Amino acid sequence: MATAAPLTPERILEATEEVLRRHGAAKATVVDVARALGVSHGTVYRHFRTKAELRGAVTRRWLDRTSVTLSVIVTGTEPPEAKLRHWLAALFEAKQHKAGDDPELFATYTVLTEENGGVVDAHIGDLTDQLTTIVQEGVDKGDFTTPAPAASARAVFDATSRFHDPCYAAHWSRPGIEDAFAAVLDLTVRGLRA
Repeated sequence: MATAAPLTPERILEATEEVLRRHGAAKATVVDVARALGVSHGTVYRHFRTKAELRGAVTRRWLDRTSVTLSVIVTGTEPPEAKLRHWLAALFEAKQHKAGDDPELFATYTVLTEENGGVVDAHIGDLTDQLTTIVQEGVDKGDFTTPAPAASARAVFDATSRFHDPCYAAHWSRPGIEDAFAAVLDLTVRGLRA
């Protein structure tokens, strides 16, 4: 007889994501998550003290998937300008996929991100730190000119928000969006060049 896998925070988060996919943010409960795992809701609360903590953790997990993908680009060997273009294109593509591949889950996570401002702020901080690393590398190699790489990275993030901020998700599948992205990307890179 096989023994059940131990209950870990990761297993709870996987089950929570599936419950959210089925029921949506408004109807999903900790009891639903516990039922999906075959445990009591008290067992789930041993790992996550509150429903809000569980929802924050599953939101962080969802956002971190993008951060991890982008971090590989940051540590890659491309020249800084190519790396910046690649990173911004990968961010846009990741957001397009999240919104387009599973619109119901994207809508659910949009609700969760509104509930978890601190998680979102940390995610944005991580993304702008990654951009800062790229911009600083460009400055160090003489490809970019800026007296304040962190401020410039934040400006790049803000200037491209139409292509990654979920409030613009309805625009991401419209005709011409790729051309609009390319134009903003070219303008942004020209502004950083030495």
